[in-house]
Amino acid sequence: MSQPTPDETLLGLLAVQAKHGYQLLACFHDSDELGRVWKLSTSQLYAVLKRLAGQGLIVGRAVETTQAPARTEYELTPAGHKRLQAWLYEPSPSASIRRVRVEFLSRLYVARLLNLPTVAIVRAQKAACWREYETRLAERDRSAPGVGFLALELHIAQLAAVLQWIDRCEMSPEED
Repeated sequence: MSQPTPDETLLGLLAVQAKHGYQLLACFHDSDELGRVWKLSTSQLYAVLKRLAGQGLIVGRAVETTQAPARTEYELTPAGHKRLQAWLYEPSPSASIRRVRVEFLSRLYVARLLNLPTVAIVRAQKAACWREYETRLAERDRSAPGVGFLALELHIAQLAAVLQWIDRCEMSPEED
C-alpha cells in the first residue's frame, strides 16, 4: 500500500484561497491546523506543488510585494477542483489506521475550511472501518495461536478504538 500524500490536502487549502508556499507550509507546522497530522518539510512541499502543477491541478503566478522578493502564488484549476471533490467524497476510503489518522483527518479539516457538509465523509470512513473490523474478526476466528494471532488482535483493537473515535467525530458539534 502506498503512503498517503498531501496532494489533495494542498488542493483543499488552495480551494479556500490562493496561497504561496510559506503560507501553505505554515498550515502543516501549526499544531492547531495540520501540524499533528502531517510532517512536511519545505522541500517536500515544493516537490508536491511542482507535481500538482505538472498534472495541471494548480497554476502558479508571480506576485510582487514591496517587503519581499516576488513569490509564486498557487491556485486551483478546474481539474484541481474536480480531483479535490472526488477525494473529499471518496465512497470507499482506506481503513488503514495510518490513512485514517492522516487522510480522514485531512478530509475533515479541508471540508470544514470550505464549509462543506462532513456527514458523508464521516459515514464513508466509518463504513470502511466496520468492513475491515468485521473481516479481521472473521479472520481471527480461523487463526491459530501465535504471534500472527496477537498481531491480528492488535489490529482489531486498533480498529475498535478508531470506530469509537469516529463516533465522536460523527457527533461533533461542528458536524453538519
